[in-house]
Amino acid sequence: MRAYKSILFPFFALLTIVLLGSCGSTKNVAYFQNSNEVDLSQSQMLYDARIMPKDQLTITVSATDAEAAVPFNLTVPTPYSVGQRSSYSQAMLQMYLVDNEGNINFPIIGQVHLGGLTKSEAEHRIQTKILPYMAEGQNPIVTVRMSTYQISVLGEVARPGTFAVSREKITLLEALAQAGDLTIYGQRENVKLIREDATGKKSIHEINLNDANLINSPYYYLQQNDQIYVTPNKVKAQNSSVGSMTTLWFSATSILISLTSLLYNILK
Repeated sequence: MRAYKSILFPFFALLTIVLLGSCGSTKNVAYFQNSNEVDLSQSQMLYDARIMPKDQLTITVSATDAEAAVPFNLTVPTPYSVGQRSSYSQAMLQMYLVDNEGNINFPIIGQVHLGGLTKSEAEHRIQTKILPYMAEGQNPIVTVRMSTYQISVLGEVARPGTFAVSREKITLLEALAQAGDLTIYGQRENVKLIREDATGKKSIHEINLNDANLINSPYYYLQQNDQIYVTPNKVKAQNSSVGSMTTLWFSATSILISLTSLLYNILK
């Protein structure tokens, strides 16, 4: 009898350790665990995206006299195919690619520097530059839209991928929601944000989703082309190294434990 106990004890001890470890790890699953300790007065600001190199912009100019705005609204035909013939659909507004120096070439006024500006700042700059080319009282209105605002979410999320942002404003939590949220294997306290600034300099920032101070962080709102990587936890790393033979071994061990336990209960 004592021999059976010496055989069973290590197995039950190991099972207890595994169960306790799995229970302990759940404390890191919930986001914003210290939300009652955060001063949200620092988060009272409206976010506005800034124009970056390689952004594609759609710029529309309107005026009191529609004819006066025509030279500033370049259009391009959109090709499409009908059977074996090629044709062109209704013209679309020309998009402007921001170069590495943050400039675009705009009709009539030429080169304009928009890199680092918000949409409203860019609209004001273009409006100021086109005023001399319009008659007094035209009151031109400039509208700037970003056509390539997107972010990428990788790692331990349900649906990794690259996502287009139509509102030109997205938080880290909204981006994770679009990717289906973190899996149970994702490290909430070690999410990496890869960001590139207007000069091309890249930086990596570690973010702790358990900490509600994230709301006051400069990384709560994402910039275009941000990349989010969710690091897998130790459990996922260990599971990935377990091959089919190891899985078979664990299955055989479980059966052996069950048989040994049954035998022990019969003979005691």
